[in-house]
Amino acid sequence: MKFKTVQHGPVSVIELEGNLMGGPDATTLNSKLHELIEAGKKNVVVDLGGVQFMNSSGLGQLIAGVRAMKSAGGDLKIANTSAKISALIKITKLTSIFETYDSVQKALESFKE
Repeated sequence: MKFKTVQHGPVSVIELEGNLMGGPDATTLNSKLHELIEAGKKNVVVDLGGVQFMNSSGLGQLIAGVRAMKSAGGDLKIANTSAKISALIKITKLTSIFETYDSVQKALESFKE
């Protein structure tokens, strides 16, 4: 998995590409989120538009990310989920954990509300 971070005002957007699974990728994403928290950037959008596959470990990474951001006084929202990933979130009954948006722009706007 590859990712890059882009700053949109007070909100950080993490653009993921590849498969979101456990292993070294989990450590990298977790480290990035904690790095953002330490820098005072507590509102994050994770752009899943480039993610082809996500397993339960990938879901766990996102849940841990939501918890970390909320504990720091911020939030983590998800944008651009594929039909498969949306179905995975619904099937696992995680719709109450994740705020999902059709686009990064809509997710960014939700922080202004």
